[in-house]
Amino acid sequence: MGRIVAGALAPHPPHLVYADNPEQNEPTAECGWETLRWGYERLRNDLEGIDYDTIVVFSPHWQTYVGTHFLGVPHFKSKSVDPIFPNLFRFNYDLTVDVPLAEAMCDHASRAGLVTKMMRNPDFRVDYGTIVSAHMTRPQWDKPIVSVSSNRSFHFYSAEVMQEQALTLGRATKAAIEASDRKVLLLASNSLSHRHFISEPAVPEDMSKEHIYNHHQYLWDMKIIEMLRKGDSRGVIDVMPEFVEQSMSEAESGSLSWLLSALDFPTYGAELHGFGTVIGTGNAVMSWKCPEEGK
Repeated sequence: MGRIVAGALAPHPPHLVYADNPEQNEPTAECGWETLRWGYERLRNDLEGIDYDTIVVFSPHWQTYVGTHFLGVPHFKSKSVDPIFPNLFRFNYDLTVDVPLAEAMCDHASRAGLVTKMMRNPDFRVDYGTIVSAHMTRPQWDKPIVSVSSNRSFHFYSAEVMQEQALTLGRATKAAIEASDRKVLLLASNSLSHRHFISEPAVPEDMSKEHIYNHHQYLWDMKIIEMLRKGDSRGVIDVMPEFVEQSMSEAESGSLSWLLSALDFPTYGAELHGFGTVIGTGNAVMSWKCPEEGK
């Protein structure tokens, strides 16, 4: 019987990969965004004692407008260039996909009433949100992934509709994993508050220019983080539509709601590994170890 062993809130600003200077990324940096990069380091150390087979990533930057899609090709190798920050992120990726698990998740979600589709195009360019979160969590790239698209029901309908669909997808994800033989790590690839600057300093990694966009966003970020640390995941779901509207949160993609649903709304506190801003947005690296794995 498969199981979810842990989940993480794993934000994907490309600046973090840029500042880490991995060999796969072409631009190089002097430093930058250390609180978040060290937070990811603490997350990786925390996950070292957990055995898992596959990483499932829900990314806001694989946007689909007819249903939820799942990668369905065993191997992808190409270059990902951030359309907003091509000066920071030109990443040569080489990854494998756990296609059987992706197909099972697609099938379970379809049976739960969601519109779903397997993505079978071998020339598909994997989105940078998936790549950044997966790389910062497991830079060895020695685990297969499943990438899940964000069905943009928020844009067509409302945050409430988005959330209902994300919660359904979370339950289907849990059921598919438990019906498999996989031990799985889940990643919600999103920032918290997401109003950001529209201009970049001459030196992108100049941390004297980095701060939260406004105080109201910071208050929302702290509220959500404290609720998650106290194990009030149901409370986070209750305030999610308001949080999304007032802070322009990237959680509007459904990824955080999906994660909490798949974890069965944990009442134990999440571990906060780091909080920091990137171009004015609020980002938290947090994790939940499922109880049988130890908290």
